[in-house]
Amino acid sequence: MRMEITVAEFKELFKGLGSPDELFEMLRVDIREQVGRYFTELMRTELTGFLGRERYERQQEPSNHRNGSYERSITLKGIGEVTAKVPRDRLGTYRTQVLPRGRRYEKGITEDLSLMFLTGISTRSLSLISRRLLGRKLSHTEISEANKELSDAIEQWRSRDLSKEAIKFLFIDGVNFKMRVGDSVDNVPVLAVIGVTHNGFKTVLGLQSGDKESASSWREFFKDLKQRGLNTDDVRLGVMDGLPGLETVFKEEFTHAKTQRCQVHVARNVLAKVPKKLKKEVADEIRSIFYASSKKKAQQFFRDFEKKRQRDLPSAVKCLGNSLESCLTYLEFPEDEWISLRTTNVIERLNKEFKRRTRPMEIVAGENACYRLLAFISLKMELHWRSTPVGKVRRNLPFFNNFN
Repeated sequence: MRMEITVAEFKELFKGLGSPDELFEMLRVDIREQVGRYFTELMRTELTGFLGRERYERQQEPSNHRNGSYERSITLKGIGEVTAKVPRDRLGTYRTQVLPRGRRYEKGITEDLSLMFLTGISTRSLSLISRRLLGRKLSHTEISEANKELSDAIEQWRSRDLSKEAIKFLFIDGVNFKMRVGDSVDNVPVLAVIGVTHNGFKTVLGLQSGDKESASSWREFFKDLKQRGLNTDDVRLGVMDGLPGLETVFKEEFTHAKTQRCQVHVARNVLAKVPKKLKKEVADEIRSIFYASSKKKAQQFFRDFEKKRQRDLPSAVKCLGNSLESCLTYLEFPEDEWISLRTTNVIERLNKEFKRRTRPMEIVAGENACYRLLAFISLKMELHWRSTPVGKVRRNLPFFNNFN
């Protein structure tokens, strides 16, 4: 389309403009109107092809006819809300392919809304800023519906084939979320497992709703991993805290693997039985046991601790003694992997990100909504983990430069 304007008209036009912003707004309005007319003409041409004749062209045999039009609005990325006239036929059989059915905005906006939601903006906040961003206010219900389109992709990721993943270590834990279940709000645990490949790279293998205090929930979770192709013969170690029944179930499902109990959780349990004035001293003694250079030395340090504290702190000594062997399993693996295998810090870091992202929401809107958020966070964390493999020191750390 060609637009012509004289010099006098141009001068007159700019006299009425107070600032460039007014010009920009005028251009946006004009563009929206032009796009609306363009869509209208496209659909009129489409209807002509559907009916098989031009407007006012008569046919001898009875046939379908044009039957007016109705207005339809759609929001386009970078343009805003556009209004077009959708033609109708008398028989009601014409369906336009120009505008998407049942949607008031293009797919690109759906993807952008989902991405902004996943990165931390709530549906209500998106609704408030949508007019500024898109040119039309979207309700929080519309934004929630847009996010649901991710569900199929998330389910594919959660149920993906694991047969090509050579996993040697598993980090296992669960985290609670305030979740809407029917008409009530409950604390719902989600079980999580991070796998470490033989190259030291971490990946989230599974996320599944279940009671983290229930051995049967963990058993079903582990069976699901195996059904998806996880090779149990490759798994050599499971790192976990002292959840009831978890170690027993893990050993039954992964018969070639050993278990490592998180030293941080054990130390907390022991110190909970120690008077405040002795906590620092006892903590240093526990640290000496856990950070011994060999299993033999760790056992000797524990015997010294037992001899020193048995009289005054028998409960603390018993608590540490019951968990000692499980806390020292990491010593059977290469020394450069010890720092990663002592604790569940790897998966605790993931859980911390889960909590940080869901904290502004207060309540997660159901299990599928929870999976969408957690899957996005998991994939984002995996990008970070690529530069921090288990048992490997990053070669770009400053002190390495001194040896180059």
